[in-house]
Amino acid sequence: MDDIQVLICDDSALMRNLISRMVDSTTGLHTVGTAMNGKFCLQKIPALQPDIIILDIEMPEMNGIEFLKERKKQGLDIPVIVLSSVATKGASVTMQALELGASDFITKPAGSVSSNISSVGGDLIEMIASYGRRYAVRKGKDVYPMDFFLHEAKLKEAEAAAKKEGLADKVKPIPPQGTTAPGLPKTLFQPQKKEPSVIEALRKPGPIDIIALGISTGGPNALREVFAKLDPKLPRPILVVQHMPAGFTKEFAASLNRICPLEVKEAEDGDLIHPGQIYIAPGDYHIKVEKSTLCNVIRLSKEDLRNGHRPSADVLFESVAKLYQNRALGIIMTGMGRDGAAQLAEMRRQGAWTLGQDEKSSIVYGMPRAAFELGAVQKQVSLENMAREINSTVTEHVNG
Repeated sequence: MDDIQVLICDDSALMRNLISRMVDSTTGLHTVGTAMNGKFCLQKIPALQPDIIILDIEMPEMNGIEFLKERKKQGLDIPVIVLSSVATKGASVTMQALELGASDFITKPAGSVSSNISSVGGDLIEMIASYGRRYAVRKGKDVYPMDFFLHEAKLKEAEAAAKKEGLADKVKPIPPQGTTAPGLPKTLFQPQKKEPSVIEALRKPGPIDIIALGISTGGPNALREVFAKLDPKLPRPILVVQHMPAGFTKEFAASLNRICPLEVKEAEDGDLIHPGQIYIAPGDYHIKVEKSTLCNVIRLSKEDLRNGHRPSADVLFESVAKLYQNRALGIIMTGMGRDGAAQLAEMRRQGAWTLGQDEKSSIVYGMPRAAFELGAVQKQVSLENMAREINSTVTEHVNG
């Protein structure tokens, strides 16, 4: 079985070594090479043929932003994950990287690099596998299925947590569907296909007054593609939960606002919900809708994490199901895990319209798959057609 080939570009020799060890300790991933800046990285690509690049931003001679500009100029489509400490200090730089074609980003943890980099190991493995695997399969490689890598990502998280508590030797892998031993048939790691449950709606779908959307891994670029194609006269508000760290969502909303015909903003507590506006949940805050006399409003909260997330799509969908019942459109898109699935099912039960991203176009078919299997998704839609489906569904059902 082929490995996903990883090229690491970072000016720190220590960081290159640590990331390489983390990658090479995961079955199915292999560090094919390293580079100390963007110039050397570009030079190595033709010979190494990587499936994914891990990119720092602050580097001498050619930094990450300059690398991404040159990558775009050369027409290279190898996925790039930004792993940089500048992301914590400059969200605008991170958003610029996404606008230039980076697939996603992870912030390097503060403090001692050697002791803390393992804390993002799970996220790093998930992203390398998500984007790198997709590219490798397109090239005709036979690589491990995504569920295998998601298990490996969870194991990395457990190892990091145990190490922090001084229990590293007590962590034992729990293999998906029996084993993670390399060399065995990859079908052992593939999820069992389930027929979707049947949800009996309490009422018929009505006119659409609000759109609620939940998304995670693969979300930044997916939302850019969808929002750029929305109808400029779309007559309903859109509330979005994108799993993203605190401090980034304001810049993320601003970057979406530059390409979207509708106004996009980071949601604030007490915001009036106006038609034709898009509200992005702030990082580390749940977002809900609340009834008001003249106009329904947005409420933010620091309540406990739901499904390991804050913001959580389940929290948003739950409040929309209660307040809007059958007068809503719920959408669930690419992402790891099950966040949003249970409460999208509740929206469907209340009579809301629902859409889910299909497996082929999802970077990680986790959240949409969980929702589909629960019977929460009325229609599965490709990323390419999602904006068109939103436009037509709302237009058709805006007046009942």
